[in-house]
Amino acid sequence: MGVADILAAIDQEIAQLQQARALLSGSVAPALKRKAGRPRKTEAVVVPAAKPATKKRKRKLSPEGRKRIAEAVKKRWAAQKAAAAK
Repeated sequence: MGVADILAAIDQEIAQLQQARALLSGSVAPALKRKAGRPRKTEAVVVPAAKPATKKRKRKLSPEGRKRIAEAVKKRWAAQKAAAAK
């Protein structure tokens, strides 16, 4: 028997004793009570290593491009206002 086997046997015996104590005292054992919400992750779940996050470069808009977009938006607003007036 290895150390891991001995520890597993002790843990199992502790769980049985806690259940017996809970039955004798008339209350629910804390190990048997479920909490609300998402269960915790177990150590057995292996998550693949993710790539380190790369910082995205911020794209810059030229003044000419900004002016074209502003004119297009104003034209769109004017069209919507004219359609609402009719």
